[in-house]
Amino acid sequence: MQKKINLPKRFWDDSKWAHQHFGELQQKYTNKWVAVVDKKVAGFGENGDIARKMARKKTGVKEIPVVFVESGHNLY
Repeated sequence: MQKKINLPKRFWDDSKWAHQHFGELQQKYTNKWVAVVDKKVAGFGENGDIARKMARKKTGVKEIPVVFVESGHNLY
């Protein structure tokens, strides 16, 4: 049985902000993982773990949304 995790409202606000500002993020962080805290980029890197660790070290926040900023040219 999995443990239920209640994420704070800030997490969802930061996630929404990242998606609303995706175009701006693409200009600087194309093909990178970006961690957002308080509606600002707090960490980025080649994978989500690097971005999240950078943001945790900088902010002390535990629950951090991380998004992949693709160029739009990736094929699936």
